[in-house]
Amino acid sequence: MLDSVTVSELDLALVHALQVRPRAAWTDLAPLLGVTSVTLARRWERLAEEGLAWVSAVPGPAFSHGGCTAFVFLRCAPAARERLAAQIAELPEAATVELLAPGRADLMLDVLAPDLASVHRFVHEQLAALPEVLDLECVFATSLYAEGSRWRLGSLDASQLSVLGRPGPADQAGGSLGDLNTLDRALLYALVREGRARFTDLADLAGTSAATARRRLHRLTAGGIVGFRCDVAPVVSGLPVSVTFRGRAPAHDVNRLHRTLATLTECRLLAAVTGSDNVLATFWLRDMGAVQQRETAACAQLPALSITEHVVGTRTVKRMRHLLDEAGRRTGVRPIRPW
Repeated sequence: MLDSVTVSELDLALVHALQVRPRAAWTDLAPLLGVTSVTLARRWERLAEEGLAWVSAVPGPAFSHGGCTAFVFLRCAPAARERLAAQIAELPEAATVELLAPGRADLMLDVLAPDLASVHRFVHEQLAALPEVLDLECVFATSLYAEGSRWRLGSLDASQLSVLGRPGPADQAGGSLGDLNTLDRALLYALVREGRARFTDLADLAGTSAATARRRLHRLTAGGIVGFRCDVAPVVSGLPVSVTFRGRAPAHDVNRLHRTLATLTECRLLAAVTGSDNVLATFWLRDMGAVQQRETAACAQLPALSITEHVVGTRTVKRMRHLLDEAGRRTGVRPIRPW
């Protein structure tokens, strides 16, 4: 049961450190956190085995130049919600699948694909053809100001964060999705499953040497093709409520979003999207009472923003490839193919 899980301050600090540097060696983090590398390895093994935290590869900054991100809202019969969510979670284009509280839609999907045509085929040929889908709406991200890899737990202080610094290669975006070869894709799909996989293990999975795996991964991260993120279950974040605000803002104000809404600590996702509702923002909150507070704060920081809909998530079935149970803990993996 979720209530029986104990997460220590060291666990929280370790997760925050891995959010900043997901593939850092335990020997690098040990002095920062004041324990031995063996202790950190043991702590992480426990968190990962219990599905409380995990590291995986995600599309890097270069994806915004060649790839396509879309958000799909599906309506279905009430009795079909769980079954349809499980079915869609098996599809590699659906990176995230979330069940919603009753409203205009029953499911919300984050869709990642190499190009616009791939999204169109997935949405209008695969999803629309499912007999249990009654209606759907698809909007495309035109700018992504905040997403899961940039969200932080907030357990480290300023001096610790200064020691960790910023990993430069992942912040670049000079690569091209069209440059990927078979070895690159094998490494990427292995790292989506386990983002902290050792180079020897990656070499075995990809059929190459550890030195080659290291060199190719450095190229992928330096080119912004791939990034890494550390995800957590709600018992770790302390933020069990997920709400997505859909809203409208004048076109000349939309680019101000990253200087306003994205600075709010609970902001998990912030995107400018197509359609009359041209703003989409997801927040992780402590309770339902915080929903109104967050809306008020968001509108106060951006007066031109008009919130048109609150989409409350009741359960995340799949998050960036990883299957989650009802408590939000990782239970397995399913493919995604954004590259």
